[in-house]
Amino acid sequence: MAAGSPEKNGDATDKSHLPIPAFDPPEKPKRNKYALACSFLASMTSILLGYDIGVMSGAIIYIRRDIHMTDVQKEVIMGILNVYSLLGSAAAGRTSDWIGRRYTIVLAGAIFFIGALLMGFATSYSFLMVGRFVAGIGVGYALMIAPVYTAELAPASSRGFLSSFPEVFINFGILLGYVSNYAFSKIPQHLGWRFMLGIGAIPSVFIAIAVLAMPESPRWLIMQGRLGDAKRVLDKTSDSLEESKLRLADIKEAAGIPEHCNDDIVSVPKRHHGEGVWRELLLHPTPTVRHILICAVGIHFFQQASGIDSVVLYSPEIFERAGIKKDTDKLLATMGVGFTKTIFILVATFLLDKIGRRPLLLSSVAGMILSLVGLGVGLTIIENSDHKLIWAIALCISTVLSYVAFFSIGMGPITWVYSSEIFPLRLRAQGCSIGVAMNRVTSGVISMTFISLYKAISIGGAFFLYGGIAVVAWMFFYTLYPETQGKTLEEMDTLFGTFFRWRSTARAIEEKKNESNGQVQMGNTTTNQS
Repeated sequence: MAAGSPEKNGDATDKSHLPIPAFDPPEKPKRNKYALACSFLASMTSILLGYDIGVMSGAIIYIRRDIHMTDVQKEVIMGILNVYSLLGSAAAGRTSDWIGRRYTIVLAGAIFFIGALLMGFATSYSFLMVGRFVAGIGVGYALMIAPVYTAELAPASSRGFLSSFPEVFINFGILLGYVSNYAFSKIPQHLGWRFMLGIGAIPSVFIAIAVLAMPESPRWLIMQGRLGDAKRVLDKTSDSLEESKLRLADIKEAAGIPEHCNDDIVSVPKRHHGEGVWRELLLHPTPTVRHILICAVGIHFFQQASGIDSVVLYSPEIFERAGIKKDTDKLLATMGVGFTKTIFILVATFLLDKIGRRPLLLSSVAGMILSLVGLGVGLTIIENSDHKLIWAIALCISTVLSYVAFFSIGMGPITWVYSSEIFPLRLRAQGCSIGVAMNRVTSGVISMTFISLYKAISIGGAFFLYGGIAVVAWMFFYTLYPETQGKTLEEMDTLFGTFFRWRSTARAIEEKKNESNGQVQMGNTTTNQS
């Protein structure tokens, strides 16, 4: 009896402590298939931007011949969609808080559908610009809402994997645009480019239908007081019921709902429609919010300032400068860019939650720097040579491919993952919209000045300049960006706010966690022995 008593006590004690490991992400968590499917569907909106970027790079060859335009007009028509998308991304934060994340995705698809049809039926430069304006609004909505929805739905253990989906679909859309260029390049010129642009309306229809199968974001549901609906979504999208309860408690606290309120419908404290949020973000930010905002805006700026849209939008022109003259050869080489981007973004999705954000980001930018320098060297040699240099052409093609590969494996997806996961709930929608606004402004400036830039400082000089910007980006990321892998969305306050001293803060957090784990283990041992 006496010998059996401790065993029974030990068993009871072990059972009472079974839920404890659930408070930390499992070592190898099983993918939540429901969260995976929802993130997949939401991220399909990013195809819209990718397709437009990809298709315009080839379509402009034929548009320029059919609707005569100057170099400046060409630059503007290529990059203006990014500026127009600012209006969509600025409105998306307010809209998504008003009608919900899910229906904001539907709205994005509907707007882009109209824009794609207008571009396809354009008869003049002005008409084409109207189509670009409408499509740009839809792209702005899509860019902002997909990462926010995914970050709010995904469990912490696979948030990086799922939050990288928007970038995956941007790349897939770019590839579809390149394929469309090549496929329709064989039909009459005045019809080919119209099919290239107009067929972009088709993905938006599928997106609107797919949204019917998606749940609303649990965080938005709680902000509306719909605890019962939010709990059901969290139970389906969490790795365990214990994690679901923790996520529910964290979001309730952030939304100002008392812990004891567990009714299906509860009243939520009155909120001003964004005025307090903008004040907290821009006018009177705390050190934590200021650090988060600098990181979010900075990563979006450097993603575009390092020249990715110049390479993707102007690939045919770059290959022409490198010595490839035939239209079909240029489009085939450009398709190679699309395939490379798509393959490496798929690789990145599986590395984000295994390697972490920082190592991938820093190694990605380092590879981009080397590729940009190599491309600049190759183009400069070709430009100053009076005969064809096969090795230099091969260097240019290989460095373009390596540049987009390095971009896609880190800088591309991590920008959206990082910026969507670091903002606290009350600031997330508006904070992400600021990041997207910076992304689109920078992209617009880069894409609308590329031809003027390379005519002023040479095409090789343009890529040396982008390489210099990438060097600054690497130093910026190295000094200011803490690792966020495996952290819950409501834990970010502990990582941000000390700026350049974030490493000591991270060490202190880790030591405190180890001490807590040690105390728990000692408590378990003592209980078992008793």
